[in-house]
Amino acid sequence: MSAHILTDASRPAPDALLQQIADYTLAVDELTSEEAFETARLCLMDSLGCGLLALDYPACVKMLGPVVPGATLPMRGARVPGTSHELDPIQAAFNIGTIVRWLDFNDTWLAAEWGHPSDNLGAILGVADYLSRTASLEGRPPLTLRDVFAAMIQAHEIQGILALENGFNRVGLDHVLLVRIASTAVATRLLGGTRSDIINALSNAFLDGGALRTYRHAPNTGSRKSWAAGDATSRAVRHALIALKGEMGYPGALTAKGWGFQDVLFKGNSVTVPAQGFGTYVMEHVLFKISFPAEFHAQTAVEAAITLHPQVADKLDRIARIVIETQESGKRIIDKTGPLDNPADRDHCIQYMVAIPLLKGTLDAADYEDSVAADPRIDALRAKMEVVENETFTREYLDPSKRSIGNAIQVFFTDGTHTDRIQVDYPIGHRRRRAEGIPVLLKKFDRNLRTRIPSRQADQVLALFEDKKSHATTSISRLMDLLAV
Repeated sequence: MSAHILTDASRPAPDALLQQIADYTLAVDELTSEEAFETARLCLMDSLGCGLLALDYPACVKMLGPVVPGATLPMRGARVPGTSHELDPIQAAFNIGTIVRWLDFNDTWLAAEWGHPSDNLGAILGVADYLSRTASLEGRPPLTLRDVFAAMIQAHEIQGILALENGFNRVGLDHVLLVRIASTAVATRLLGGTRSDIINALSNAFLDGGALRTYRHAPNTGSRKSWAAGDATSRAVRHALIALKGEMGYPGALTAKGWGFQDVLFKGNSVTVPAQGFGTYVMEHVLFKISFPAEFHAQTAVEAAITLHPQVADKLDRIARIVIETQESGKRIIDKTGPLDNPADRDHCIQYMVAIPLLKGTLDAADYEDSVAADPRIDALRAKMEVVENETFTREYLDPSKRSIGNAIQVFFTDGTHTDRIQVDYPIGHRRRRAEGIPVLLKKFDRNLRTRIPSRQADQVLALFEDKKSHATTSISRLMDLLAV
């Protein structure tokens, strides 16, 4: 029998964290970092490109559209880039969040918790396009591109700062919990919510609990990990809309003794915010996946494997063993042996992500499909791999002054010779390699954009993003117009 919980019916003040997030979200005019706004511009471009590329995959496309056939919202519904869908903002958030996340190719944040802050674009774009189309019909000013950039900065910050010290993965909860929290706060503000509305919506978002990470780990890895963010961001929009109807909140959602989030799901630990608080840190330091659609802990391993390709391509039958050194987080979540059942399984297996570039010198989204995975050489190479933790990589991964994501690979042959040991500490998408990475990111966006958008429209999209002086006056719906097909 559980211990009796003494109940005092006096309603408490809202939890401090709920108040802190609400106050930060309402202080949007205090966002002054031009580096953050410029990074948000790049992030939106990259995320839209990832979403458009995902439409090449039937498994993604089948998840899109209205929740039931015919449930559309013509004229004022939010558009889903690369499609003709016009949807209510809740279902639009699911659709947009799903395409952005599908290929595991959008930006990343790594700390005690990891995740993908641009997943929040499901809520941000879904709500912003809906509001802007409605405003235009009613003769009111629409939301602009810069308004969207500001919302992205805030969502990135809420998700990323809460990830710095709180390892939800350690208690089995998936990181999309933080997508729901961040999207709820920002969506409620965009919809015109007050401080009380944001607090109420956030309390309900925490009461939802968290998805289990089962779908990200062997032996159950599956495609839900590609639509889980869409689910979280759509849930956030629902909470925002309910709060704006005046639905009550739950002030002790985190701290209620015995019944709150912290006691029930976080093993009694407090959800903490570092002393730095909320600002623009996360957007300024976010990690871009520029070259490879691979789980971020393996990005530098893939780069190292590509470097080694010329040294091993003609000696595959003489490989004795392959040593992969990685961080503790990488070893814990993407070190997999045995059969890999589907693309979602393969893009979270460091051995698979190393085998492909050793074989062919590249890695792209199609390499996770069954037709490529059927090559027997892949599993033959995987069987020869040893994944070990490098304690220096682990230490520097957690060091806030470095935030490296180091990996090293060395291949040993049956005749006693070996390749160079190739170590890469920072992937091309890291802030320390930003100058090197931006030209590659822009080429990636141009390439992905043209997989779905007609050439003339694609040229207009590129021009819109390049005309930075117009971002404070250009309606977000103008961009969504150009991305509709």
